[in-house]
Order: sequence, then structure tokens, then C-alpha cells
Amino acid sequence: MTLSIIIPTLNEAANIGRLVRDLKKYGNDQLADLIVVDGGSTDATVDEARQAGARVVNSPLPGRANQMNAGASLTSGEVLYFVHADVTINPDFVQDIGAAIASGNEAGCYRFRFASSHPLLRLNSYGTRFSGLMSRGGDQTLFITRSLFDRLGGFRERYVIMEDFDMIARIRQVAPFCIIPKDVIVSARKYESNSWLRVQVANLTAFSMFFMKVSPVRIAQTYRRMLH
Repeated sequence: MTLSIIIPTLNEAANIGRLVRDLKKYGNDQLADLIVVDGGSTDATVDEARQAGARVVNSPLPGRANQMNAGASLTSGEVLYFVHADVTINPDFVQDIGAAIASGNEAGCYRFRFASSHPLLRLNSYGTRFSGLMSRGGDQTLFITRSLFDRLGGFRERYVIMEDFDMIARIRQVAPFCIIPKDVIVSARKYESNSWLRVQVANLTAFSMFFMKVSPVRIAQTYRRMLH
């Protein structure tokens, strides 16, 4: 199995160098590509990513769905692994994804825990053990075989928000979705700049609008108004 890693970025200078170095360290010779797709950063994200050893490209259009599709189109691996820039990956990711693929899974993710000791965030993290769509999200990373990604037509670029939930929902219509019983660590910065309750209400609002098939642009506008 060869693995291609795609990381969408926007002003992630504080995180991207560490992430790229970890991915290269633990990926060894099974990484076919490691591509950072930048969405117009105004900080040192691009320089940090290049110095850490990533191939960096500029997205032709803004938005994570556009960035991830652009990155995927430049890769050659048999499996694609999409990782957010503020995640701390599990060092066993190559072996874990390989085992999941060998067991017949074409796509899946990790569970997560927050980089925080806040008791309510531990509750949120516990929820990612379960299979419901509301327990998922791009922060948990996403692996998918290239053949399935191509069959689905990649991320739907009209989803300027919730693109990961839309992708996972479509995967589940045609293939099993594997949850690797290990954690990646995700940033708690959204909760640190807002209250736990404010983020929960904003998330629930976005989910409800998603399930009611509200325009993604309208969901994004509503979500941004609700959070700092």
C-alpha cells in the first residue's frame, strides 16, 4: 500500500511544520506524496511547510473541499489520507490504515481526543467511539482508497462547510466506514475562544441545517455569526 497525504491549510504557521515532520517521520518509505494545499495564507504557513519537507501548492479556489480535491489530483498513492493542519497524528497511522484496508475497508477515520483537560471536551471525545454521522468530522482525519474517491467524484465543492460530513455520508451509501479504535489529538482552540456551550449550539445548528439540506453557503454564514 502506498499512501498520499493531503493537508489543506490557511494561516497554520504555528502547526504545519510539526505536522509535516511527524508525518514524514512515521510514514517512512510508504508515503507516495505529502502535499500541502494552501488557501491563501498571509502568515508563514507556506515557508514552514516547505522547510519541513512538504510539497506546497496553491489552491486555484478557496475552501477546504477545493483544496483537498486539488491536492488529490496531484497524488499517486493507492490510498488518500486527508489531515487537518492542527491535528497531532497517531504514529501508527501507516500500519493502522494498512490493516483497515487489508480487512476490506475502503475508507475510515480515527477517533479523537482534544488537547485539553476540560471535562466536557472529554465527553465530546468519547462520542467519537460511536458510528453516528454527528460523531464524525475532518478533525479525525479521513483515509479513502483512490478508487472509491474517484467513484464518488471527490469532495463536493459546493460544500464550503460540512464537506467532510457530506463525503462520509456518501461513502456509507456504497461501502463500509471503519473507525480505527485509536486517537488523534485535535486542537481545542475553537472552544478556548468561545464557550463550550456556544460551540455546541453552533455545531448543532450547522448539523440541523445540513440534514435539512440548507445551502452550504447559508450554513457557513450562520456558523461564522455564532462563533468568534
